[in-house]
Amino acid sequence: MATLKQELGAFGERIVAKACACPRCKKLGTLVRLPTNFKCADLVCDFCGFLGQVKASTVKDPSRLPSQILGAAWGPQKARMDAAIYFPLYLVLATADLKEYGIYYLSADLQTEELFVPRSPLSETARRAGWQGFYYNIKAIHDRFVRLV
Repeated sequence: MATLKQELGAFGERIVAKACACPRCKKLGTLVRLPTNFKCADLVCDFCGFLGQVKASTVKDPSRLPSQILGAAWGPQKARMDAAIYFPLYLVLATADLKEYGIYYLSADLQTEELFVPRSPLSETARRAGWQGFYYNIKAIHDRFVRLV
């Protein structure tokens, strides 16, 4: 059974795939969800191969970007950054009931290292001891996001 966070993430991926055209080929209806736990990407365009990352968060007002949101695992993200590989980011902000939402887009060429802030590794007593995540520091580059919906 999926957690509320997993359901929110799946909602974000579904709504982007349904409502947004591929930024590369401009075709609507070609964005497809990738399998769960695919590293650093959530959508692929089945026409041109575009890859994109989706992050979803609940907010009171979907018209306002939060200062930060949770990312995922720091290791794979840092390895891609070291190789100068960045994936475009869709940010889905939704009310708790999912009735109102906004979709924001940040292209890969507008991303800088200041967007990614590593979290402290989990303690040795944690179930996933040593695992390290990161935050997206939205406030550092909020003016680079484009609202799509």
